[in-house]
Amino acid sequence: MSAFSNYLENKLIDHVFRAATFSKPSALWVSLHTADPTDAGSGAEVSGGAYARAQLDPSDTNWTSTQGGTSGNSSGTGGHTDNAVAITFPAPSGANWGVCTHFGIWDAPTGGNMLFYGALTNPKTVNDGDAAPNYAIGALDVTLA
Repeated sequence: MSAFSNYLENKLIDHVFRAATFSKPSALWVSLHTADPTDAGSGAEVSGGAYARAQLDPSDTNWTSTQGGTSGNSSGTGGHTDNAVAITFPAPSGANWGVCTHFGIWDAPTGGNMLFYGALTNPKTVNDGDAAPNYAIGALDVTLA
């Protein structure tokens, strides 16, 4: 299950119910965290050890529609999408990353605004020299509810 960040909640309220408009980001980056980032986007993102956010831009080939698959507009009823391609982070090098417990989805490769976040189903300890962490196709689920 994923949650909206305070930033995205405010932008959507203003876009739908008020006069301000909101343009979707042209690029997205997935982050790993060792603590719950919370709605504020402030929880312990991994740093050091060659860590970098993984880019997975908005596109029909990168994210599934709500009914599954990568063609056509969403028409499902679950408010759900997941990654349609693998998401791979750099291999840890020079330092341990710790126990990754959460993910975030951001509008920038560093800093920026967190849009969504959630807990990992299976937290993972990532140490120096481990294989590059990744989400297999369909493993990163985002549900809007």
